[in-house]
Amino acid sequence: MVPGDAVPLSDPSTDSPAQQQAQSQQPQQGSEAKPSLRARILRWAVPALGIVVLGLLLSHAHKIDWAGAWQALQRYSPWVLLSVFAIATASHALYGTFDLIGRRHTAYGLPRWRCWAIAVTSYAFNLNLGSLVGGVAMRARLYARAGLDEGTVAQVIGISLATNWLGYGLVAGCVFASGLLKPPSGAHLGELAFRSLGVLMILIAVGYVAACMKWQGRQWKVRGRLLELPAARVALMQLGLSAANWTLMATAMYLLLGGKVAFVATMGTLLLASVAGVVTPIPAGLGVLEAVYLAVLAGTVGQGRLMGALLAYRALYYLVPLGGGLLLYLLLERHASAHPPTGAGGAPGAG
Repeated sequence: MVPGDAVPLSDPSTDSPAQQQAQSQQPQQGSEAKPSLRARILRWAVPALGIVVLGLLLSHAHKIDWAGAWQALQRYSPWVLLSVFAIATASHALYGTFDLIGRRHTAYGLPRWRCWAIAVTSYAFNLNLGSLVGGVAMRARLYARAGLDEGTVAQVIGISLATNWLGYGLVAGCVFASGLLKPPSGAHLGELAFRSLGVLMILIAVGYVAACMKWQGRQWKVRGRLLELPAARVALMQLGLSAANWTLMATAMYLLLGGKVAFVATMGTLLLASVAGVVTPIPAGLGVLEAVYLAVLAGTVGQGRLMGALLAYRALYYLVPLGGGLLLYLLLERHASAHPPTGAGGAPGAG
């Protein structure tokens, strides 16, 4: 209705009981609850924090040895770059299997190749545009175009996110608890607390598997949606696939650093940078990844070589796969237009 249009009034005495009930259930104009003060603060605080962090990063950009970084990029052999590109491709392909776990758990009938392609596409956009755009919005759109209902899509996304971060917790916990990686100097966290944090992360991953063993098949209702834990073997699969993916990511950076940094230190720094990139509201964690590596590995490897490795990593793991993700997205949209869904994801177990 266009604002200002007149609304014909009816006499309540002439309406039937069904009509009166329907009218009483209609929301009254202007009665929507206004966002709370906390919600309004968070709405503006997150972008403001991102602007502040980005400003701080840009203010330190002139201190970076860009000439050394360019020279380091030029010294890479084509074989090293090709190897890193192959590892990055394998990592993105492995991430696509996370949604296949959700497909198995929810028993929806979308073909495996389409489910995998949706996950890979969303991951590429997630890395470059942020989790809300790639990890949630794009994935939800592509699954909706395939005919899945909102409840099933939420479960698939939830299982994929849980897979990624449970594996992160297991790998990071092992690295932090081992004592082979020292906490960053600016973290104000003692070595004992750092190692204790690692132990806690391991316990969370182990506790998840134990919970799946004990409460498999039990359902919980959370915000109107039914949640069910997967089988213990599926939980172990989640941990294994995710841990392998994080290891591939660290291996790519290790090769770009030319073995000048120990693998455990490379892995630990990547894990710290990944969390910093998630909590900092900047698309693709632009500058955050570089800042964490410079802070943690300062003095271990030359700044020029380190920045060259970071630029190559961002190009091969973020930007190049984005081109592949865009192509997959166009193909998925074309397939969805040519094959409209006939039901809610098809028959369970199809494909």
